Amino acid sequence: MKYTLVHTEQFDIDPIAEALEREAVVAQLLESTEGLTADGTTVLILDPDYRSSLTLDQLRNFVNSGGAVVAVGAEGALDVPAELDDNLLAGFVRSPYGTREILLALRTAYREAAARTALERANKDAALRTRELGELTRIGMALNTERDYEQLQSLILTQARELSSSDAASLYLVERLDDDKRQLRFKFSQTYSRPEIPLLERTMPIDKSSIAGYVATTGKPLVIDDAYFLPPDSEYTIDRFFDRTWGYRTKSLLTIPMTDHKDDVIGVLQLINRKRDFTAHLQTPEDFESQVIPYTQRLIELMTALAGQAAVSIENSQLYEEIERLFEGFVRASVHAIEQRDPTTFGHSGRVADKTVALAVVVDRTDMGQYRHTSFTKKDLREIRYAGLLHDFGKVGVREDVLVKAKKLYPPDLSLIEQRYAFVRRTAERDYCRRRLEYLESSGRDGYDEFVARLSAEHQSQIEDLDNFMKLVLESNEPTVLPEGSFAELVRYTERHYEDVSGHQQPYLTTDEARFLTIRKGSLDEEERQQIERQVTHTYRLLQKIPWTRELRNVPTIAWGHHEKLDGSGYPRKLSGAEHIPIQTRMMTIADIFDALTAADRPYKARMAAERALDIISDEVKGGQLDKDLFHLFVAGEVFKREEEA
Repeated sequence: MKYTLVHTEQFDIDPIAEALEREAVVAQLLESTEGLTADGTTVLILDPDYRSSLTLDQLRNFVNSGGAVVAVGAEGALDVPAELDDNLLAGFVRSPYGTREILLALRTAYREAAARTALERANKDAALRTRELGELTRIGMALNTERDYEQLQSLILTQARELSSSDAASLYLVERLDDDKRQLRFKFSQTYSRPEIPLLERTMPIDKSSIAGYVATTGKPLVIDDAYFLPPDSEYTIDRFFDRTWGYRTKSLLTIPMTDHKDDVIGVLQLINRKRDFTAHLQTPEDFESQVIPYTQRLIELMTALAGQAAVSIENSQLYEEIERLFEGFVRASVHAIEQRDPTTFGHSGRVADKTVALAVVVDRTDMGQYRHTSFTKKDLREIRYAGLLHDFGKVGVREDVLVKAKKLYPPDLSLIEQRYAFVRRTAERDYCRRRLEYLESSGRDGYDEFVARLSAEHQSQIEDLDNFMKLVLESNEPTVLPEGSFAELVRYTERHYEDVSGHQQPYLTTDEARFLTIRKGSLDEEERQQIERQVTHTYRLLQKIPWTRELRNVPTIAWGHHEKLDGSGYPRKLSGAEHIPIQTRMMTIADIFDALTAADRPYKARMAAERALDIISDEVKGGQLDKDLFHLFVAGEVFKREEEA
């Protein structure tokens, strides 16, 4: 410990010089009162002549910095002078005084100064520990709130470097292979002095041949003061490829295992080159020599605590990702199940989700129009994507024959009409032949040729009418995208009759058959359309049963309204106005209509060109049914060209 005695020129140091030398006390002349502070364990002898040169504040600062003051009284003075605060004095010596008296006063003062120094050191140490604990708490909170896995890894290294004043840091994570073996993956790194160095992921075995592998194997921290001078009996080696490639010098190392709640090592945190000055850049060999220092035991304790927090955060993040993958699998399985029930729309849900998310990205980036202040976070886009994937989830509650109905008539109904047509046609053929035979039997050959000519013309007309009937049925059975066609000729066949095998009169077309065939748009009649429309409500009710997280709680509502229109003509709730339909839903509506029009796998229509589909949607925009600005962004951002992501 350093002992210093500060005195003025008026104080005679000679009588006590030998005693000071024995106690290794360094005498120092007080040359200026400016910035007077204690350096180590310091005592100031304040003589009467110099007393007026120091203010009470200067003395107080000196004492507070760890020093002690011994005042020498004036000639004949018995007590501490009134102008001094005796709380600032460690001793007072009357004048005249002897050597023994002054040495006793100094000994007492040094004890007090040493006590103050120790207290100050303890206070500083306590303050340092408090700051470190505060930093660890703050870091722990930051790590626990970070959900992005890549950001989490970067945050771990940044906080570890700052807390340990390290120039570089690396993160290794344990990976489990299919055969239940494990390996270490070099996953992330930061180098303050070389930020341009790219990350090259690689794997290594978990054994004692590498430093990271050694720590992962033993589960214990490893401290190395100079990585280029490892002990000759060490089991691990250092790969200098990085240093040679980038002109770096790995010197001091602290490698910490990261263990989970089961005490299993899930990763390794490695800190490289602790620096005296955290902001210093290590460029030259001299920089490494002057700046890099070893890691202390205290830092090992701190970094072990931080590594524990990081391990919990990584474990939580990995668990969070696993849950996300599990839920993603559930969603995709649900979509697959829906599309298995309705193969005609296979891939539709994925394409709608993809286009809706793409439109949201365009909206987020636009700096013009009413949506220039609208933004979507990564979490928002995820919510939109799930709503898009599950927007037809309610199809599981719709009758399958309605769900997959490709034509206006169900196949059995069309087959019945075809059989009816074949029966009437065969009956006409039979009647034609029978009447020819009856003529020959009753009249012979007289006038037979003329009779056959008239009969053949009549028969041919009947056959042509029958064929026209069947042709008309087949044409009318094809659904259309837009309302079109007049069915007056078809309806007349409900009034045309034929005689069945029992001799009863039956219509060519029943009223139900005519009702289906005269559907002007699509393939569904009103009752069937209501069934399909109810699937939107089924979707909402089913999705409401899923315990969504706070970030995904709007999925049911977004999906519920994708058939609503701004003018109130949509379904199922007949909502009107943008204020009642979320923007996410309005985007999905455009994507849904476009995909329905341009899909190539719909059996009830040919694939429509994108330009024609955009024209149809544009008509709905002009009619006030769809959002004009969103449709403009859909076109301007060429979202319609986007295909479903694999």
